[in-house]
Amino acid sequence: MTQSLMAQTKRPGVLAVHSLDEYVLEVPSLEDAKKFYTDFGLRVVDEGEQVALYAHNNPHRYATLIKGMKKRLLCLRFGIYAEDLQAFNEHIDRLGVRRVAPLHGPSSNSIWIESSDGFAVEIKVAQKSSPSSQAPRVFEPACSGFGRAPASSKVDQVHPLYMSHVLIFTKDVETSLKFYAEVLGLRLSDSSGEEKLGIAFMHSPHGSDHHLLAFLGDKNYGFHHSSWTVESIDKVGLGMKQMNEAGHTYGWGVGRHVLGSNYFRYTRDPWGSYVEYSYDIDFVPHDHDWPSKNHPPQDSFYLWGPDVPAEFGKNFETP
Repeated sequence: MTQSLMAQTKRPGVLAVHSLDEYVLEVPSLEDAKKFYTDFGLRVVDEGEQVALYAHNNPHRYATLIKGMKKRLLCLRFGIYAEDLQAFNEHIDRLGVRRVAPLHGPSSNSIWIESSDGFAVEIKVAQKSSPSSQAPRVFEPACSGFGRAPASSKVDQVHPLYMSHVLIFTKDVETSLKFYAEVLGLRLSDSSGEEKLGIAFMHSPHGSDHHLLAFLGDKNYGFHHSSWTVESIDKVGLGMKQMNEAGHTYGWGVGRHVLGSNYFRYTRDPWGSYVEYSYDIDFVPHDHDWPSKNHPPQDSFYLWGPDVPAEFGKNFETP
């Protein structure tokens, strides 16, 4: 990963998180998790009694998986700059946001609060891990008298570059938008819904992809998917092939989203949530005001692709 992609960009005078640093899930089987995410192309590491997920090109930990009775979203961790820690503490006290006990031992460099849906959110001093420029894009060379497609026998495993975003189920999209805007400083990119918002996307004003956090309305909160950036449309298709050959055949795509513009392939994990290979998502620079708007439902989901699987929007964490 190039240094410029994760440069420590910051919008002056704005108090906000700069990255979605990590998500934490309970899952029924760590062995199943290790196989699934290794097949997906991540670096999977045993860390004590937990399993951690890394990309192959940088040292940042993007997720922690903990053994539990069933799949459950435990925590979202967001990164801030060290100089903003005191201001965030004062900001949270001024808003009267409920503080909660940390999942691990207390730290002087983090703040633990309760989200609007009731799960834990950590705000921690960390290096910026959300991108600060548009992700690399690789195109096929122009035709010049010979075949340009690589040989299938010489294709390497697809390894995502970084985690772009997560989408979570929320009990109320508008309430979540208000919480993450007022408390964490995230900004609305786009949304969709007529009488009531059904889906929404948020970015960091310090520079990030079109969304680092997205919400889908449901009767309970839960984890829907994590999205991982690859550098070409070929990598999206090869990733689909890679997962199919490993036995993970239930998914959606290849297709293209409207909001965010990215090409996608989703594969369902053993517990009903998804991972996404994503290519060419829109990027919001730290010095740019994204023209957010609410879109009609027909313009909010996907431009082209196969029909959506029947259970794609089901929250398997709902009792």
